[in-house]
Amino acid sequence: MEAEQVTPPPASVQAYLEGDRFAAGVGIRLLEARAGYAKASLAVTPEHLNAGGRTQGGVLFTLADLTLAAAANAHGTLAFSLSAHIAFLKASGPGDVLTAEARERHLGRTTGYYQIDITNQRDELVATFESSVFRMGKNL
Repeated sequence: MEAEQVTPPPASVQAYLEGDRFAAGVGIRLLEARAGYAKASLAVTPEHLNAGGRTQGGVLFTLADLTLAAAANAHGTLAFSLSAHIAFLKASGPGDVLTAEARERHLGRTTGYYQIDITNQRDELVATFESSVFRMGKNL
């Protein structure tokens, strides 16, 4: 099996996202970013669990949101989410390694639209997230 190609995030995107202290505190690692695409991961630990012993929904949302930010801002212009919707499809819990992949579906002059899929280590779809962004036209 061929090793997966990984594109490190551009320095400007990496520096920008280092300011997201909440996502860093959750333990999210940005693996790859390029214009319109990003990948991030999270190893689920007991700190990520809700009262039912499953990954808390806000953790999944944060993983998707950081991945969205990387894909949208990798164009080099500041972009902020206008709306977001998440669908939780499969439970996850301690020991799971979750991977989020953001894909750009539309890029306009001032808006963008993204779909982010979160899968577990067995490549099972755990959640899907959709978001539109406003592109400010200001460099990162």
